[in-house]
Amino acid sequence: MPEVRLADLTTLRLGGPAADLVEATTEAELVAAVAEADERGIPVLLVAGGSNLVVSDAGFAGRVVRIATRGISADVEPHDASCGGAVLKVAAGEVWDDLVAHAVASGWSGVEALSGIPGSVGATPVQNVGAYGQEVAQTIAQVRTYDRVEKRQRTFSAADCGFSYRHSRFKAEPDRHLILEVTFQLPTASLSAPVAYAELARTLGVDVGERAPAADVRRAVLALRAGKGMVLDAADHDTWSAGSFFTNPLLSAEQAAALPEGAPRFAQPDGSVKSSAAWLIEHAGFAKGFSPAEVEGRVSLSTKHTLALTNRGGATADDLLTLARTVRDGVERAFGVRLVNEPVLVGLTL
Repeated sequence: MPEVRLADLTTLRLGGPAADLVEATTEAELVAAVAEADERGIPVLLVAGGSNLVVSDAGFAGRVVRIATRGISADVEPHDASCGGAVLKVAAGEVWDDLVAHAVASGWSGVEALSGIPGSVGATPVQNVGAYGQEVAQTIAQVRTYDRVEKRQRTFSAADCGFSYRHSRFKAEPDRHLILEVTFQLPTASLSAPVAYAELARTLGVDVGERAPAADVRRAVLALRAGKGMVLDAADHDTWSAGSFFTNPLLSAEQAAALPEGAPRFAQPDGSVKSSAAWLIEHAGFAKGFSPAEVEGRVSLSTKHTLALTNRGGATADDLLTLARTVRDGVERAFGVRLVNEPVLVGLTL
């Protein structure tokens, strides 16, 4: 069997060989592959879309399980105006953007602003994926998992998922919960959920808080993401990334007050203040396309968006970490804020 490199399974196109690769196309195969490895004490790496992974050049010495399960079922027919909404049960391996396209085409709203995000459905609850004012936590009803500690299936309601900004109970215990299926509850509506993001509202020509046709929102989001190199395109090295590499920092009131005038500050319900990682990066002196001399242009910040760290071709994972450390440490020197990576690092330490 030819060697499989994890670079071929990740959007960053980085990562060494997979010692043992199992592709699971059914839920039974998925649970069996993981449970057997756990029983034998073999480390497991779960891969679906590969859009949130930075894998070591040494690869992964355990079992790589590629989640390729499929299936979308709804309890109502598309465009059924007699129903107030639809309940969708979606297999973990479904492509996220395919689900969004299906929902919009079927007249179900609530996920249209999450168009164009790479990766799988099963990965979205882990990070509580969000963009343009929407988060999956707003529409997830349940998450069904295989508990690798208790060795049984468990279903969590949304209230039990521990959702917060780019976080969940599944992220807090990464080696415990194998997500099998996600249930979404989406309203029946030709209009979107209220548009909550100023840039998107301006693009659509509506005020923040107003609604627009869901199909228009999807088109606008895809265009905005493409302009930032955030829609996958093999010919565009700006999309050879793991999306936004750093999360927006959550600061204390004192930390936020110490930022320069003009720095974004968004008060949070818990009393913390969210700022903008992109603003901090740019104002610390790192422009779009920045590349440290020691990596010779093999990696750089995207030429379209400073939050994306990109592989320009021929890069190594160590090259990418050199860029990440340079940016992280520069922001900390400038503003006293230490940025935190969003992608999962496999065999690497930032």
